[in-house]
Amino acid sequence: MKQNPTVKLTLLTSVRLFIFTSLAGIGLSLNASAQSPTSKSSSQPNILFIAIDDLNDWVGPLRGHPQVQTPHMDKLADRGMTFTNAHCQSPLCNSSRTSLMTGLRPTTTGIYGLAPWFRQLEEFKDVVSLPQYLKKQGYHTYTAGKIYHGGYPPRATRDEEYDHWGPPAGVGVKPEKKLVNTPAPHPLVDWGTFPHRDEDKGDWQVASWAVDQLNAKPDGPFFMSVGFFLPHVPCYATQKWFDLYPLDTLQLPPILLGDREDTPRFSWYLHWKLPEPRLDFLLEDRQLKPIVQSYLACVSFVDSQVGRVLDALEQNGYQDNTIVVLWSDHGWHLGEKRITGKNTLWDRSTRVPLIFAGPGILTDAECNRPAELLDLYPTLIDLVGAPTNCNLEGISLAPQLKDPNAPRERPAITVHNHDNHGVRSERWRYIRYADGSEELYDMQNDPNEWTNLASDPKYADIIAEHAKWIPESAAPAPGSRHRILTYKNGVANWQEEDILEGEEIPELDLSF
Repeated sequence: MKQNPTVKLTLLTSVRLFIFTSLAGIGLSLNASAQSPTSKSSSQPNILFIAIDDLNDWVGPLRGHPQVQTPHMDKLADRGMTFTNAHCQSPLCNSSRTSLMTGLRPTTTGIYGLAPWFRQLEEFKDVVSLPQYLKKQGYHTYTAGKIYHGGYPPRATRDEEYDHWGPPAGVGVKPEKKLVNTPAPHPLVDWGTFPHRDEDKGDWQVASWAVDQLNAKPDGPFFMSVGFFLPHVPCYATQKWFDLYPLDTLQLPPILLGDREDTPRFSWYLHWKLPEPRLDFLLEDRQLKPIVQSYLACVSFVDSQVGRVLDALEQNGYQDNTIVVLWSDHGWHLGEKRITGKNTLWDRSTRVPLIFAGPGILTDAECNRPAELLDLYPTLIDLVGAPTNCNLEGISLAPQLKDPNAPRERPAITVHNHDNHGVRSERWRYIRYADGSEELYDMQNDPNEWTNLASDPKYADIIAEHAKWIPESAAPAPGSRHRILTYKNGVANWQEEDILEGEEIPELDLSF
């Protein structure tokens, strides 16, 4: 059971907080004066950085699905702080992860699609990423799986990002042919189970590598990034994980069939033609329950791999001096808003798990202040007592890690492609699209975002208060491609093809 946000520190936690704060202050002073940039300090905590791809709020700590079973993430939340209102900067892998790792918004870099790699851009080729910054502070850096978007950084330059590389992210074993005949025949868009072992999966291999590194007692301090692929499609898991969620008792997410009747047409342009199937197909082919079951099975499997890594951390004596942060790059729709996938500015797509645990952090606590993945970089700098990086655009969450009621100066801001923004405060979600159309939702009374209030004049002040946070957007960076939407002279263009006025909204995705 989570404590009320006014939770008080236990005596033991208070002592640890005092010691850690004192040491961090000393570390900051030394880093600013006597220490060289690469010197080590025994007071610096290690960092375990766990990423999970396409994971929405269907985890125990966020209670996004009433039947989900994630005992290891639950245990991590019990000994740390869960941000219940955390959001990505962009609901797409490359743009989200680039923002997190560089500390810069997509509206600054212009990276809105699955390409380019940010170091291909002249203006950002020398940006100091989070692992590079920590390496300058004396950290040994390790990584495995998916931290940056797949294929990045290019192999020839990857040692510039991390010292030690483990296995890449991947599906692992696959069936001989697709299990579901989806409208778009994309090989990754599939779900279900087939005879295989957990040990055959890419995420098992990533977790095993991390366990091996911890068992080998890495030089400290270390920054270890472990990126899991599931529940990204294809949602394959072994039968035992499916058995946790029998179809006859499985609860579906709340879905309102007429949900998008009060949303702007422009909202469809953000995911105009994609390989992920729409709700119509799931209903017609009776695949809604199977895809929900598969997603939940994959969530529970990846939770077990998180558990393997956390167990190794504890068994090797690192738990008390290691900051653990667990995050996802964006959420995922499973029929809500008539789609599957991400690529939207609603909560299901932008809201992500974010859990911190370790020295100086409250235990068994929750914070409902808005948080951004952009905040991870400055937060970790604060927690390890390193000098401030003034180029970062996020805000440290260190105050909320000590007091969940500590004030936050701004809401969470998400962008998807040029000039489409979502602004999320504690109570409200405001969306403004590139054509000026708007949505507003009262998340307290309408958590499913079913009633768009934007056209009601009595909410004009609330809209104005949220709209002031929308940043200016850079144009798409040179080399931008894959899921790119632009809007010029009143014409929306998806993947270099104009969307004609009055063109029928694709109900079944037939291209990608």
